Amino acid sequence: MQTHQVHWQEFDPRSLTGRNRRLLQEWIELDRTLEARREIDYRIVSCNAQGLPTAYEIVYGIRSMCGVERIERLNEEGVSNPPRFASTFRLRITLPEHYPCIDSPAEFRFLTQTAQGEPVPHPWHPNIRYFGEFAGRVCLNTPDTYAGLAWCVDRIAHYLRYERYHAIQEPPYPEDFKVAEWVLRQGEPKGWIDFPSEPEPETGLEMESETKPEAEPEPELKPKMEIESETESEAGRSGSVVG
Repeated sequence: MQTHQVHWQEFDPRSLTGRNRRLLQEWIELDRTLEARREIDYRIVSCNAQGLPTAYEIVYGIRSMCGVERIERLNEEGVSNPPRFASTFRLRITLPEHYPCIDSPAEFRFLTQTAQGEPVPHPWHPNIRYFGEFAGRVCLNTPDTYAGLAWCVDRIAHYLRYERYHAIQEPPYPEDFKVAEWVLRQGEPKGWIDFPSEPEPETGLEMESETKPEAEPEPELKPKMEIESETESEAGRSGSVVG
């Protein structure tokens, strides 16, 4: 599960205080939670001077929407924008210097490009910024300041499966208004937000379209040989659900 060399069991919580104890607690909880999750993995990106994680990369092997067709004509009258899908998404968690102080919350942002600047799929979801300078930023609407990282990682998995989202224009408000409008005008009415989240075999990062091209007609005589306590009801998935 881990790709780093130091394990949390090498640290003694009794020797740590304040922020470092919290960092160790978050690491232990995240590691134990994801150990049983086949579709989610993680790696430590950076550590502080004491060797405790201050940034993670979470890899979701969950099939989800990563955009729509004809995005340049998004939500235009009479234009249909079927979703496109990807099967892998990468999330970066950054813990600021003064985390977990109330004015220094953890930052959650999906990667939108590689280190070489090549674009990679990021989620199409009303509570995740899709467009602009802050593309990839996640709005979690955590229940309190002390929501753990493991809880947040699990909640984002619910986002990718569209088991939770908030698309209506009222508090706490969507993170991306354009995606939210698409959900209300097309995604919900056409049933596009209901999709299998298990990745297709060997799809990887290859993007899929919800619409399949029509097969060309065959020439005559020449035959050819994708940690919530609430139940996931309809009310728990509608546009009025807190994201």
